[in-house]
Amino acid sequence: MTVVAHVRAPATTANLGPGFDCAGAALDLWNELEVREDGEKPEPGHLGVRAFERIASAEGLRLVFTDRIPRERGLGSSASVIALGLVAACVVDGREPDPEELLALGVELEGHADNLAAALVGGVCLTWDGRIERIADDVPAIPIAVVPESTVATAEARTRLPAAIPHEDAAFSAARAALLGASLASGSVELFAEALDDRLHEPYRAAGAPLLELLRAEPPTGALGTTISGSGPTVIVWAATEAAATCASEVARRFPRADVLTLEVSPRGAHAV
Repeated sequence: MTVVAHVRAPATTANLGPGFDCAGAALDLWNELEVREDGEKPEPGHLGVRAFERIASAEGLRLVFTDRIPRERGLGSSASVIALGLVAACVVDGREPDPEELLALGVELEGHADNLAAALVGGVCLTWDGRIERIADDVPAIPIAVVPESTVATAEARTRLPAAIPHEDAAFSAARAALLGASLASGSVELFAEALDDRLHEPYRAAGAPLLELLRAEPPTGALGTTISGSGPTVIVWAATEAAATCASEVARRFPRADVLTLEVSPRGAHAV
């Protein structure tokens, strides 16, 4: 059995509060794919196989996925699998991956460019109109993912969003989105903390992410703010670097039924090993 490609792709947290459908960050939690020459026919309906075959034929290959990112929890598991398929196909096809080309090929499968863009390029990036702009390697905080037992389907979460919001709420979110961009460009902890609120999508998704309001009402020690990760139900507590361990311990004590993961923003996106 010959391994012809071995690829890793990160989890992601999208929206970043006011960065709805635009901002995303890669997280240091990885799915993997090995492409082997052994003649076994791959599962045609698998999301990663479908992504792979947008670039190269999977005939005669076996695609073996290792899943570590929780599914339907708002941590970009599907985006990671799609990124794996796309990048692995580039390796097999002997071409250099072009992130915006791969985004265009994969976004129809994923449905949400912000997750897929971050999985492809790593760090913190913005995406719009098929473009990707990576704006930082990191954020001025430590992401602590609080992953409940429940799941949320992204399509279902979308149905909760209203067709229109009050002008006051739009202005509020626009201001926080500007602060978010400024904080990431400057590395300012103070601006980042001020940016972690939203009235465009989070109030309407809060029912599917019940830990959000609990953590905002009583912030754990060292928390700068809390955001819904993607469509939820996972939330990210953004902790001050020096207080991250204390913050994570307090969250784990308060929510014993949730998985509490102290992560890092990964400067790398999907890549061959």
